[in-house]
Amino acid sequence: MKAAVIFETKAPLQIEDVVVSKPGPHEVLIRTVACGVCRSDLHFVDGAYPHPLPAIPGHEAAGIVEAVGDEVRTVKVGDAVVTCLSAFCGHCEFCITGRMFLCVSAETRRGPTAEPRLRLANGGNVNQMLNLSAYAEQMLVHEHACVAIDPEMPLDRAALIGCAVTTGAGAVFNTTDVTPGETVCVVGCGGIGLAAVNAAKIAGAGKIIALDPVPEKRAVAEKLGATHTFDPLADGVVGEVVELTKGGVHHAIEAVGRRESAQTTVDVLRRGGTATILGMMPLDSKVGLSAMELLSGKKLQGGIMGSNRFPVDIPRLVDFYMRGMLDLDTIIAERLPLNRINDAFDELRKGDATRSVIVFDQ
Repeated sequence: MKAAVIFETKAPLQIEDVVVSKPGPHEVLIRTVACGVCRSDLHFVDGAYPHPLPAIPGHEAAGIVEAVGDEVRTVKVGDAVVTCLSAFCGHCEFCITGRMFLCVSAETRRGPTAEPRLRLANGGNVNQMLNLSAYAEQMLVHEHACVAIDPEMPLDRAALIGCAVTTGAGAVFNTTDVTPGETVCVVGCGGIGLAAVNAAKIAGAGKIIALDPVPEKRAVAEKLGATHTFDPLADGVVGEVVELTKGGVHHAIEAVGRRESAQTTVDVLRRGGTATILGMMPLDSKVGLSAMELLSGKKLQGGIMGSNRFPVDIPRLVDFYMRGMLDLDTIIAERLPLNRINDAFDELRKGDATRSVIVFDQ
C-alpha cells in the first residue's frame, strides 16, 4: 500500500510503499477512505512533540473493514468504521472507572518481539503513530480503536468525528457538561473549536461566543451556532466578552494550543466558571489561576479527546449528523489526495483554513 511517512521532522512527508501484516487476535484491517488533517499531526511533523521515526502519522479516519483477526467481536468485514486514537484495553483502572480515554495499556499494541504491524517495502522499520497511522491506504488497528457506524454516513465527513468532533463536541457534552442556557466561549475556530461551537448549540447554550483572528473562520462559527464572534487580537476583547455576558462565561474552551489563548480562556470566566484546555501547547507551557481566581471558585482543567466513551459517543455523533443537527459539511475546507499531504500541512501552518481531508481512491 501507499502511505505518507515522516523520516525527519521539519521536512516533507514522503509517499512510500508499506507492507501491512495480517490481522492478529483482536486486530482489524481497514481500507482507509478518508483522513482529516489535524494540527496534532503537525506537532509531530514539525518536531514540537517527540515520536520515534520514521513513522506514519494520521489519526482522524474512517474506512471499511477488510479483514478481522481471531477473537474480534465488535466489528465485521464490510462494516463502515471510524477510528479513534484513544484505544482502550477494557480492564485497567481507567477503563473500569469509565475513563477509557485515559487508558495507556500496551495491550492494544503488538509487543516488542512480535512482527510489527507495518514495515517499509524495502524492509526498513516504520512506527505506527497513535495506534492508527491513517495517512495510508490501509490501517491495522486493535478492535478497541475503531467502532462501526451507520453505513449511510458519508465517510469523508465521518472521519472528522474520529478526533476533531469527538474532542470539541466531547468537551461540551462530557468534560464541561454544559447546562442549557449557560454561556460558552470557544477560543479558536479550527476543526475542534468549530465542533465545540456546534455542540454548544446542540446542548442549548445561551450565548455562544467564538474568538478567532481569521474573519472567514468567525463567519463559519456563526453559521454553526455562534451568537457572537470577536477577533481575540483586538484591544479590549476580554472586557467585551465579560460585559456581554454580565460578568464572564460559565464555560470557556481553548482549542488552539497557545499560551495566550489559554490565558484568554481563563480571563473570560465568571465567578465559578470553568476553563477547559484542549489544544496541544508547547511542552514547556504552563497556565494557571491566581489566588483571587481560586477564591472566586474558578476552575481549570484539561480535556483529553473530549473525555470520550467513543464506542457509544461516535455513533451518537453520526446520528446527530444524519438528523441535520451536527454540521460537518461546513467544517471541511477542501478534499485532497494523499500525494498532496504536504500541501495540506502547509495550509494548516498558515492557520486560515478550517479542516482539510485526505481522500483515497475507491
